[in-house]
Amino acid sequence: MLLFEHRLAERGCLLLWLLPFVLRAQSSGEVRPRSTLCQQSPTKVSCKGVGLRKFPKELGQGIKYLELSNNLIQNLSGSHMPGFGQLEYLDVCFNQLEAVSATTLAQLPQLRSLLLGSNHLDHNYLANGQAFRLLRNIEVLDLSANNLESHMAGWYISNLTRLRVLDLSGNKMTRLLVGIFWSTPRLRELDLSNNYIMEIEDGAFEALEELEVVNLALNSLHCISGFSLVQLRVLNLSHNALELFVSEEGEEPYLLQVLDLSHNRLLYFPELPKAHYLTHLNLSNNLIASLLPGSHHLGEFVLRYEEMASFNGTLHATAGLTRVADLDLSNNRLQLFPFTFFHSLGSLHSLSLAMNCLQEVAGESLAGGTELSNRSPEHTTLSVRSLDLHSNAFHVLPHWFFDSLPQLETIDLGSNSLQPCKSQGRNWGGNSGGDSHVPAAGGTCTPFYNVPHLKHLSLCKNNITRLHPYAFNQTSLISLDLSGNKDLFMPKDALGGLEFSLQKLSLRDNQMDNSKAQLPCLDTLKVLDLSGNYLSFLPTGLFCSSLESLNVRNNNLLLLEKPVLTSWSHSLKDVSIAGNPFSCCSLAWLDTLQAAGVGVQDVDEAFCTYQDESRNFSAKITSSPRWLCPHPKGTSSLALLVVVMSLFFLSSGACCLLKKGQKSPGCEELHSNKVGVFPHHPKREEPAEAKPADNITKV
Repeated sequence: MLLFEHRLAERGCLLLWLLPFVLRAQSSGEVRPRSTLCQQSPTKVSCKGVGLRKFPKELGQGIKYLELSNNLIQNLSGSHMPGFGQLEYLDVCFNQLEAVSATTLAQLPQLRSLLLGSNHLDHNYLANGQAFRLLRNIEVLDLSANNLESHMAGWYISNLTRLRVLDLSGNKMTRLLVGIFWSTPRLRELDLSNNYIMEIEDGAFEALEELEVVNLALNSLHCISGFSLVQLRVLNLSHNALELFVSEEGEEPYLLQVLDLSHNRLLYFPELPKAHYLTHLNLSNNLIASLLPGSHHLGEFVLRYEEMASFNGTLHATAGLTRVADLDLSNNRLQLFPFTFFHSLGSLHSLSLAMNCLQEVAGESLAGGTELSNRSPEHTTLSVRSLDLHSNAFHVLPHWFFDSLPQLETIDLGSNSLQPCKSQGRNWGGNSGGDSHVPAAGGTCTPFYNVPHLKHLSLCKNNITRLHPYAFNQTSLISLDLSGNKDLFMPKDALGGLEFSLQKLSLRDNQMDNSKAQLPCLDTLKVLDLSGNYLSFLPTGLFCSSLESLNVRNNNLLLLEKPVLTSWSHSLKDVSIAGNPFSCCSLAWLDTLQAAGVGVQDVDEAFCTYQDESRNFSAKITSSPRWLCPHPKGTSSLALLVVVMSLFFLSSGACCLLKKGQKSPGCEELHSNKVGVFPHHPKREEPAEAKPADNITKV
């Protein structure tokens, strides 16, 4: 016993003696085993997310690209790092970095890109900033999401004279001081988004003569006056609190191409008199209530800003915007659509006025600001190809509307209250007459016929209850959306004229029954959405279409008819069927679809029904529920007889096998009426003649 305790004590001492070495090996050896998880090539090493706590030192010679993101590194330090002298790209984003030593940076003379986003560089910023002075060749620097305040950010970049791209997004900057960028004159791209910037001092960007891209989104700016960055090409000021944006007058034109002022508090169209190169302008989600000339009397609003004390009170909104191709004015407070306002935008191709309060289209402006929508603007046509007017309050569009948009190909008029007119042509199948553009019903409907250039039309959620015959005649639509029009009645000839052009049709959520959904032979139709209706069978006009995609969810279909499947056997690619009361006993159509390789998108959601003793049950189609189907009358007793006979023969056969050669009257003479209770003995003699009393077995 004493010997055992002595040996145990010796082992305990040995373990205690080895413990410091084990702990030291674990703490200092993490880099070596972890580094083996890195992906390496001759010049590139990626150690992303492998749990490193220190800068790796033994990764080979000549590495130019090193990725250390998503690790646990707290500092960049090292007395000697052979092999990293050629490093050009270093990514240490998403670590726990607090300190960067000058010793380390001094050994990286070729470093061009340094990414340090999402760390803790607000700690030790004075020493770190001093070490940054050794980054003489740095061109790309990411300091995003480091909790940096304005003065900290300024200190970090105070001596980076070759810097071209700087990311300071996601920090805690509140002001841009006048001298913050004096040491970075070659800066070309600057990201200051998602900070708390409320003030930009005059001259803050003055030293940045090569600056082309600035992102100031998600800040707290209230006013931009005297905007003078003429060399800028992309400016993002979205998600601020801007109430005023005025550019500075000067002789030199602005090179600005993309301007995003969305999600602000602008009350009027911004003044951009010399933005001749502007192509994309986003003014969505503001408070602009009017675009009419003379409506921008600022009054007391201007006096709130000292910089605007000399403003004359009237703005020339679209002067010089001759190259704007994409203009977004959605989600504002516009009530009139002034055609003449957009006349000077000769290159405008995409225009969005969605989610406003538009009720009328204003053709000409009369004295006193009165607008008449029934008078066409003389010699005014817009080059717009895509127009979004959804979610407004239109009840009618003037008869000259589409004539003034000769290049229009796509229009979204969803969520309005427009009613299509009845075609006025004498020959619906041929040329419409000269009166084809005169709307019926005294101007209460909108003509959608005889618009040959229009290709895509959405009239969803317009409370349309009836489509007149040939409502879209001589308008060669490729796609038509009529969804969300409850109880829509669509006679067979309502889509007359679209037989050889229409490729995509949506009649979703119209609650149409079979009598209201009649379709002509749409020869070119490829995509059809009939979901959310009350159809018990598909319109026969579809049999001649070569459908590729079909959605019949949430209807009253019991099955898909054989003629339909035959027509689409070589064209159909996918179908959606859930939400129908399919019959479990009529699923041959599903076998046909799956055999043809058609993708049933929601087969796991589809159910079928069957009846058992006057009760209805449902089962998943994928569970092969057809065995539950009731049998025809007169076959139940026959089936029972077959089952009983089968069991009898099976039991007899089993008896024979169990006897294994022993004679048994039951096995040899299945026709005998005798029942043997005891086993047969060979020496026992059978009676020569059976008497009636012998049929009774005695026990």
